[in-house]
Amino acid sequence: MEGLNPHPRLDHAVALTRAAGTIAMRFFRQDPERWEKTPGAIVTEADIAIDRLLRAELPLGDEAWLSEESPDDEIRLRAEHVWIVDPIDGTRSYALGRPEFAISVALWDRSAKGVVLGIVLNPATDELFVAIRGGGVWLNGIALQVRPWSPDTATELLVSGREAKQAQLDRHFATCRIRGLGSLAYRLALVATGRADGLVSLRRVADWDLAAAVLMVEEGGGRVTDRHGRSLRLNRPTAQHDGLVVGQPPLHDRLQNVIAALG
Repeated sequence: MEGLNPHPRLDHAVALTRAAGTIAMRFFRQDPERWEKTPGAIVTEADIAIDRLLRAELPLGDEAWLSEESPDDEIRLRAEHVWIVDPIDGTRSYALGRPEFAISVALWDRSAKGVVLGIVLNPATDELFVAIRGGGVWLNGIALQVRPWSPDTATELLVSGREAKQAQLDRHFATCRIRGLGSLAYRLALVATGRADGLVSLRRVADWDLAAAVLMVEEGGGRVTDRHGRSLRLNRPTAQHDGLVVGQPPLHDRLQNVIAALG
């Protein structure tokens, strides 16, 4: 990624994310063992294997850890650096054999008051998204950005399949295409690199779903808030957020108004 501002943990983190992608593909479409960790939320043996690898190899020294598949350790609230990881975001799509999942890895820095390094990998499509604070967003080594938008242009929005009908977003745009994709991290990365215009999520989302890709959207020139227009603050005691609205600032504002009308 020539021209990308260096970060001392970039190469190591990318290599480990690639290794995690190899694990994911070893189980993909091979009927991995799966079970419900909570009602409606599934986990597979691939999630656990990837979590184990990344937790063992990513943190150095006193760096802390926050992951969907690990017990929460409150030491992260006092740490200077925290790795925020989703071993497989979009596990249900993964378990169904759909290439709509991603491995999400982010490094949160207390002094920077946010994420400074973000990596999202979809190993099924061989798409590697990388962002560094102040260094832009890159897809497979190419620098990209959020696509320009105006009310007169066709609008492509990404949502989860379950939310597509609930929001009825297409009614609020002259020309609108709605795409349902399983992984929030992957959807965010696609918006960040100009592969779609924006997205909304009406459900509660967690730090590990979005930490890496939110940095990508911001580095690509987009705006990210919760569904109420509030800025996201990561690595808080409760690592949850009430929905998500994402897009270039004019589109974000339009989407924000639409979501607000839903109540």
